[in-house]
Amino acid sequence: MKKTFTPDGHKLTGIFCNFFGHHFVVSKTVTQHIKEYKCIHCGKQVCTNEQGKLSVLTPQMQEINRTLEDMYKKRNRKRAARVNIPQKVA
Repeated sequence: MKKTFTPDGHKLTGIFCNFFGHHFVVSKTVTQHIKEYKCIHCGKQVCTNEQGKLSVLTPQMQEINRTLEDMYKKRNRKRAARVNIPQKVA
């Protein structure tokens, strides 16, 4: 049996995930369609990819998600500003 250690060094939670699978919860919402997840037992991080499937969250993917989140927030701020422009009533 291979030894499983979590990033925190806890062996028991890693074994739990090996037997029963990970229990992922949303840790960050990047856009409406892309979210980052983290296992509550071992701390493994994954995110949704283009096909909607879970893939390992690498440092490169984290950077891409940060950039995508910034672009998404800026776009939505501009859209909200256009909608909230007061109209003159004649």
